[in-house]
Amino acid sequence: MTTTSPSVRTAAPSGRQAPPTALGALGLFTVLLGAALPLIDFFIVNVALPSIDRDLAAGSALLELVVAGYGLSYAVLLVLGGRLGDLFGRRRLFLAGMAAFGLTSLACGLAPDAWTLVAARVAQGAAAALMLPQVLATIHSSTEGPRRATALSLYGATAGLAMAGGQILGGVLVTADIAGSGWRAVFLVNVPVAVAGLALALRAVPETRSDRPAPVDVPGTLLLALALLSLLAPLTEGRAAGWPLWTWVSLVVFPFAAGAFWWVERRADRRGAVPLVPPSLLALVPLRRGLMVVLPLSLGFSGFMFVVAVALQQGLQMGAVASGLAFVPMALAFFGASLAGPRLVRRWGTRVVPVGAVLQGLGVAAVVWSVGSDWQGLSVWDLVPGMAVAGLGQGLQLPVLFRVVLSEVPSERAGVGSGVMVTTQQSALTLGVATLGSLFLSLASSPAEMGTALRTTLLVQLGVVVLTLLLSLRLPRTVK
Repeated sequence: MTTTSPSVRTAAPSGRQAPPTALGALGLFTVLLGAALPLIDFFIVNVALPSIDRDLAAGSALLELVVAGYGLSYAVLLVLGGRLGDLFGRRRLFLAGMAAFGLTSLACGLAPDAWTLVAARVAQGAAAALMLPQVLATIHSSTEGPRRATALSLYGATAGLAMAGGQILGGVLVTADIAGSGWRAVFLVNVPVAVAGLALALRAVPETRSDRPAPVDVPGTLLLALALLSLLAPLTEGRAAGWPLWTWVSLVVFPFAAGAFWWVERRADRRGAVPLVPPSLLALVPLRRGLMVVLPLSLGFSGFMFVVAVALQQGLQMGAVASGLAFVPMALAFFGASLAGPRLVRRWGTRVVPVGAVLQGLGVAAVVWSVGSDWQGLSVWDLVPGMAVAGLGQGLQLPVLFRVVLSEVPSERAGVGSGVMVTTQQSALTLGVATLGSLFLSLASSPAEMGTALRTTLLVQLGVVVLTLLLSLRLPRTVK
């Protein structure tokens, strides 16, 4: 039997149906489903927080932990999840992550109190970190050429739709109050999806792993976790907690933890060991420069969605569904641009990315103008042009950047390469909500001030878009 990649396994135990040896259409759908679930759950809970507070008497601090606990465990464990997939098999880890995600979602939906919900959300984030890196690693190891380009474009489209659609879906589920479930439905809906995903994965997802698997780098894993936690925890919890002493101590720890992590990784690399994040991997120019663009792009994306949703719901008293509909033009434009991406890249190369940044900037500027011209009379329809153009620009950037980052990563390192990329993306998503969200909330002390606060925050995001544009000019002109 011929394989599409040296890392794709073909043997199966006697009496059992062998898994596929290449990623077909059904397999691609399945792994993209696995990619969508964690991103949807990062955003879906936002619109359910008021209901959770009323039902569980959670309070603002615990509500912050419901959101931050998921994001932190997710971001911290992503690289480890990629390494485990390289070591034990990506299909196997995908199945384990999907099963764990379904079980932890059930635990969230049945949580009797706020602290149980926080614990279940932390576990849910860990399950997502086990599952998500296997998606890109499987695509990278079991496709090639135009099929890989199309698969990565669909991955980018899925990511954009999941992030934009999470808040829409959350609003619909909370408002529908299915069988009196209220906010619990935003978690329970994952359970049948996870069951379906497991059945499909057993049938359609190929097993791949590194030809030269390496053991887990324990010191590197612990130091990376410490570095990410010391940065993300105070930034996500600091404002709600009133910036107590531990937040400042944690921020001081961050540069030392990051420096120690890099020193340990370089030392392991020089000794011939295989570190968690091999410095030689970061030496790949497309990966390094691509990640430098992914960081501000994702930061601005999540910050934009958060502040617009809060401003519409709290400032203009729109319902969860109505405010969610504001993101539909963005999601549709993102999806269309993602599908057109492979053809545009074949003709224009990575010059598509700075063009996308320009369009994104124009879209954000149009939203700023709409907000400033008549805030009190603002409707969802007034936002359509700006949201659509911004979504078009983002759709021309993110899928192409995924291709750039992974273009020169060897198949045997697909798991760690994917883990590094999604860790960068997830950390940036968390930072976007923490930084742009904190700026917005600090300026919006009352609903009457939310229009001005939103306009100011979006102008800051325009600066982030300009940074994305400048960094994108350094990308390699062509991509595999």
